[in-house]
This record gives sequence, structure tokens and C-alpha cells, in this order.
Amino acid sequence: MSIILDENTRLIVQGITGREGRFHTEQMLAYGANVVGGVTPGKGGQEVLGVPVFNTVREALDATNANATVIFVPAKFMRNSVEEAIDAGIPTVMTIAEHVPVHDMMYCYYLARVKGVRLFGPNSFGIISPGKTKAGFMPHAIFKPGNVGLMTRSATNGYETIFLMSNAGIGQSTAIGVGGDMIPGSMFVDLLPDFEADPDTKAIVLIGEIGGSEEELAAEYIKKHVTKPVVALIAGKNAPKGRSMGHAGAIVSADGTGSAASKEAALRAAGCYIAESSAHVVEILKEIL
Repeated sequence: MSIILDENTRLIVQGITGREGRFHTEQMLAYGANVVGGVTPGKGGQEVLGVPVFNTVREALDATNANATVIFVPAKFMRNSVEEAIDAGIPTVMTIAEHVPVHDMMYCYYLARVKGVRLFGPNSFGIISPGKTKAGFMPHAIFKPGNVGLMTRSATNGYETIFLMSNAGIGQSTAIGVGGDMIPGSMFVDLLPDFEADPDTKAIVLIGEIGGSEEELAAEYIKKHVTKPVVALIAGKNAPKGRSMGHAGAIVSADGTGSAASKEAALRAAGCYIAESSAHVVEILKEIL
């Protein structure tokens, strides 16, 4: 099985007529994703790669019965795009843009929670269920169907780990880009129940980084509710305090809050395996699977 997306997912692409939207729609179609429609205001009635384009998400939903959307629009347009998708009734919304204004994301986060919508990103590579479907821009050739669920704040660290896993014969059930901005639509703690309930996920890999409290919240949940082995890798051990490192959310406070050490301590206390590198993640998985 997989979580969030599978071969039955009916996907629309907001921003399909743009350069990034068109290119990654082509890649998703090549992987076998069921892309049933696209949305670009003012370009309804056109087609992109054989996919019908609609002026609004509501029109696309009515015509295609879509149940997920991936949004390829610039950060400044992300709020309106997410709001439109939620108001139309799309239950799963994935956002790709980086550096979305914090107040825009706060609003989207609140709206998604109130409406019961699963929101992923921003600054996310998307979601892939290897061998079934993908929504986003991840390089799908490195993924392999299997029984390890993976969620990551960092696309680069996620890709490296997945590449090494696949080369070692360890496949993935679902891989999720949680996103590296300050306010993600879904955090690790939101995804752990899904991986725990999935009978085909035998282990979970959590790739975090400095900044915020996502990993600590996950540790609390893991300690109380997760029975499957969890392997955690935290990036940013040598980052200086008070300086944002790459991602907007990757920053250690002056008092040390959000450091790699504090996150590792919380996860270790919850019974997680702590990895020092992507290669170490693979070594641990070989031992426990």
C-alpha cells in the first residue's frame, strides 16, 4: 500500500501552462500519474500534453472529479491558489513554491485545518508512491517500490538517502517532502499515524533539520503511539546560532532552541535510531528490516 497518493489518485495541476507546470506535468504523466486536468485562469479550453485546461479549480473539479492538486505557481500567488483549491473542495493540496510569505502560509495553514484539507509544503518536492504515482518535481528514477516510509524537510538530503536506499535494494512505500519553509502545511507528527497504520510500511525514515520544533513533536508522538522502527537523521549540526541556513525554517535560536543536539536527544529518548548520515540510515535499515 501507500499513503496520501496511489494509482487511483485523480490529480490536477494548478499553473499547468507555465514553464515549470508544463515540464513537470510531462514528467508526472511519463511516470504514470493520472493527471486529469490543469488550471490557468484565462486559458480554459486549451490542452497541455493532452490534458484539458480549465479557468478555475471548481470547473476542473466538476469536470474531472479530481481529488488532489499540485500547485506550480510563484510564491506570491500561492495563497490565492491554495484558497481556491480548498474552497472548491479538493481534499489533498500540495504546494511547491519556496519563500511563501509567512502571513500567507499562516492563513493557508489555518484554512486547511478548519476545512479538513491535507496541505503539504510549501518548499516541498511533493509526494511519490513509487511504482504508483507522483505529484511534484522529484527525480522519480531514484525511487524504488518497497516498504520504508520516508518524510523529509530537505529535498537534497531526502534524495541522497533515497538514492542510497534504492541502490541497496531498500524501496519506499511513500516519500513525502514536508518542506523547508517556516510554516509547513503538514508536519512529521501529522504523517506518523498514516505510516503507522499502513500495513506495507515496515519502517519509517524521518529526515529533519535544525530550526522549529517539528522533530520534538514527532518524538512525543512516536514515544506514545508508534510501534514501527523509526530512523532519524537531523541535518545542520554545525550551523551557527541565529543564522538561517538555506531553508527559511532552518535556524537555531540564540538560546540553542531548534538545535540538532536537542532534536536528536528527544528522538533518541523516544526510541528512534539516530543516523549520522544518509549512508548510516541505510546501514541501520539493513540491520532492522
